[in-house]
Amino acid sequence: MTDSQDPDLWAHKPMWCQPWSILLTGLITMVSSWMLLHRLWITVPVSVLVLSWWYVFLVLAPAAYKNQPR
Repeated sequence: MTDSQDPDLWAHKPMWCQPWSILLTGLITMVSSWMLLHRLWITVPVSVLVLSWWYVFLVLAPAAYKNQPR
């Protein structure tokens, strides 16, 4: 099967689990942490968690989906 025939991972996901919503939610979380608290020691760990979440759901999950046997 060629890449053009592989089903798209995002076609099977609901609206709240699309790349744009994952990015938007993470960005809002990071900005809100800073705007509400003004505490770098809170915002930095929150940002690290969001960046990790992005990596898992936007890089690792699609790669694993693409590489799974069909």
